[in-house]
Amino acid sequence: MTAPHRARAPVRKRRAPWVLRLAAAVARPLVWCAAGTSWSGEQHLPAEGSFIVASSHVSAIDPVVVGCHLEAHNAPPRFLAKHSLFEVPVLGRLLRAGEQIPVYRQSRRAADSLVEAREALQEGHCVVVFPEGTFTRDPQLWPMAGRSGVGRLALQTRRPVVPVGHWGAHRLLPPGARLPRLRPRAHIRVRAGAPVDLSDLYGRTDPAAVREATDRVMDAVTAIVAELRGESPPPTPLDPRQ
Repeated sequence: MTAPHRARAPVRKRRAPWVLRLAAAVARPLVWCAAGTSWSGEQHLPAEGSFIVASSHVSAIDPVVVGCHLEAHNAPPRFLAKHSLFEVPVLGRLLRAGEQIPVYRQSRRAADSLVEAREALQEGHCVVVFPEGTFTRDPQLWPMAGRSGVGRLALQTRRPVVPVGHWGAHRLLPPGARLPRLRPRAHIRVRAGAPVDLSDLYGRTDPAAVREATDRVMDAVTAIVAELRGESPPPTPLDPRQ
């Protein structure tokens, strides 16, 4: 006798603050008009539950490009962003209304961002980290060595870490530029990869494990960027701290 077919439970849409929905609705057509875009790897984004996105970082427009990609696929993002942005009039209020997470570097509040990120993951959200902590300083724009925050967050929460690489955003808004470069028209490609396997490191939070987790994440991000560029990355990533 054939077992009765069970209807698959509908995927619950993750909650997005109204500010985030509005920003995505405005930004998405603007990016599409200013640059050609292509997204791939959506199958690697968990349909339910919280997860971490670790992305490459070459331009100030990266959060817009990556955020539109995630919001369009049922993963409204909670970005870890430098706290100085939250002090800008209007922008700061919008960031807080959008439930974004300030990062206080080199201060007594430096650990607060990881606390808020853990809380966001516990509530079922997608948390986005730029592990390099700033735009890449590599002369050829390859991803640099990552800071340890992403590894620590991943091991503390055991949430999936999805690597995301992109290429072309720097042609639309070069590093340090305040206005976009509309000609020639840039083409931006964004790709999500399979979650990074960190299961053998779970249960450890020592510096060596955190460093190993961070390096695995950055290796996965760099591999995606290399695929998009059709080039080989340098054998050792630039580490601006050395």
